Amino acid sequence: MTKKRVAKRTIIKWSGPTQNKNTRDYIINKEARKETKHADSHTYNLMEVHKVVAPPRRSTAAKLKTRLKETFFPDDPLRQFRGQPNRTKLIRAAQYIFPILQWCPEYSFRLLKSDAVSGLTIASLAIPQGISYAKLANLPPIVDSSFVPPLVYAVLGSSRDLAVGPVSIASLILGSMLRQQVSPVDNSLLFLQLAFTSTFFAGLFQASLGILRLGFIIDFLSKATLIGFMAGAAIIVSLQQLKALLGITHFTKQMSVIPVLSSVFHHTNEWSWQTIVMGVCFLLFLLATRHLSMKKPKLFWVSAGAPLLSVIVSTLIVFVSRADRHGISVIGKLQEGLNPPSWDMLQFHGSHLGLVAKTGLITGIVSLTEGIAVGRTFAAVKNYHVDGNKEMIAIGLMNVVGSATSCYVTTGAFSRSAVNNNAGCKTAVSNIVMSVTVMVTLLFLMPLFEYTPNVVLGAIIVTAVIGLIDLPAARHIWRIDKFDFLVMLCAFFGVVFLSVQNGLAIAVGLSLFKLLMQVTRPKTVVMGNIPGTDVYRNLHHYKEAQRIPGFLVLSIESPVNFANSNYLTERTSRWIEECEEEEAQEKHSSLRFLILEMSAVNGVDTNGVSFFKELKKTTAKKSIELVFVNPLSEVMEKLQRADEEEEFMRPEFLFLTVSEAVASLSLKGGPYLNNSLAGVASGDIQEY
Repeated sequence: MTKKRVAKRTIIKWSGPTQNKNTRDYIINKEARKETKHADSHTYNLMEVHKVVAPPRRSTAAKLKTRLKETFFPDDPLRQFRGQPNRTKLIRAAQYIFPILQWCPEYSFRLLKSDAVSGLTIASLAIPQGISYAKLANLPPIVDSSFVPPLVYAVLGSSRDLAVGPVSIASLILGSMLRQQVSPVDNSLLFLQLAFTSTFFAGLFQASLGILRLGFIIDFLSKATLIGFMAGAAIIVSLQQLKALLGITHFTKQMSVIPVLSSVFHHTNEWSWQTIVMGVCFLLFLLATRHLSMKKPKLFWVSAGAPLLSVIVSTLIVFVSRADRHGISVIGKLQEGLNPPSWDMLQFHGSHLGLVAKTGLITGIVSLTEGIAVGRTFAAVKNYHVDGNKEMIAIGLMNVVGSATSCYVTTGAFSRSAVNNNAGCKTAVSNIVMSVTVMVTLLFLMPLFEYTPNVVLGAIIVTAVIGLIDLPAARHIWRIDKFDFLVMLCAFFGVVFLSVQNGLAIAVGLSLFKLLMQVTRPKTVVMGNIPGTDVYRNLHHYKEAQRIPGFLVLSIESPVNFANSNYLTERTSRWIEECEEEEAQEKHSSLRFLILEMSAVNGVDTNGVSFFKELKKTTAKKSIELVFVNPLSEVMEKLQRADEEEEFMRPEFLFLTVSEAVASLSLKGGPYLNNSLAGVASGDIQEY
């Protein structure tokens, strides 16, 4: 910026009555006029024109440091170590890495009682869900992810309420994507190896996001996308359970709705009435308990214990009546013991490496989004903070460890977390209690599930995924943003009619398209003065706002960069042409000043600087002065550097507010502005 200083000026604003009730601003030196002047019984108000201050100079390294800090460390995690002795720094560093050290020293028996009840409650839900979701992922029921991962999360996680385990969406994506290339029936060992390897990649990706503090990447999954995606996945998961609910033996491997329904009605000869009766009875029972718990939250234990009760009762019925010999399929004999180590089953070579990496990436993003959303939801209810980056690291590491201990993708499940919260959990110890309960089940109780009918597991899955269909949220999105509603529908129908991954890809693509449209087509508005005030607002929003003849006030409401500079050039030229035509039709004076209100322009690049320079040349050819109002420091600094001739950012065309700019420039217009800012008789005001 040129070193010329802008003298402080004072605007004397006529506030007395005039023949046509208009006002006119006059500018005089502040030094010559310091108090209100009374003349002919009229009053003059003093209004100071503030100068625009050049931004302080900072080195490139300082700017880069600030930008990196705001991008990757907005929470400033190192602030807790400033001014602390070394011993305190070590303690806080250990607590930051292992959140369990924050609450463990103050843990009491009273907290243990609450956590024990919560842990046993969610364990009763986790055991049947674990078996069901493993089958949904086309994995053997012994592969249960509710044992090792919860222990890891209890040490590293920052949420008190998150209940860790497999979820239906991740199970569905994992099973459907891997099944496209490998059959879980014909090549079960390879399928199991690919599932564990995909889990490893999911965990590695999740932990990397947390360590590198790149969690903003998952924000590209908008709420509308997730609502549509989960609803579509719930429909597909429910339709897939028709195989178990109807007793069909031969069923399609595809996941879209048309092949599934076609398979259902092309194999009506395989329908088993015994299976249908049992399935309907237990499905109605589970839905009734779910509805009861939703109506009366204090009865949460009813829906929490219903799946385990259904498994026990149905297993006894089958065992006593030998219904497995009369058309009702059962799980079969399950192996006892803890999950064996599986690090030797991870495959990082071969033709399926791309498949497992892609599967891990998608399941990792979806499960991470769900886990963090669930954790933050309950943290907001109980008024405590959940660190997103810590959650990413915790969820990622528990999946990496899980992939080496015969577990597949896990995250924080909403249904379990809701039960955990309602049961009165206080800390992550509830996850430890659940893990120990599952361990005991794996060691001693697995043979009891031999006669558990598959139809009951299907009913449990249907009941669990129905909660993913959020109609009130869909109606809310429709009321707020129609484009978001379109994105939601695309996600829903893409999952239902194409595939899980294609539906998700379409929805994310549309969301990115919307974001690009907002970047490449920024909003620009014409501003007018609200009569009787110094306020300038959008002419199309405030009907009482009036455009000042001789002035065109534009507000640019986005950064100016390579993506939108051409559009802004065309749009600004059109605004100028329309304004000139309007001036000619109304026989006003010609356009003399183009004022750019730049409060919302928080960034500019090389193309943006070129836009302003070209605009300056264009307006100069039309004898129009380009005026800047409230340019922010980064923008102002770059424009100063580009102003080699020291004419681009002249102090007399820099103002803090639009009202000051119009008031100050009104006299510069001379006679041509008399029609717009007239109404004062000669001799009413004297200049001092």
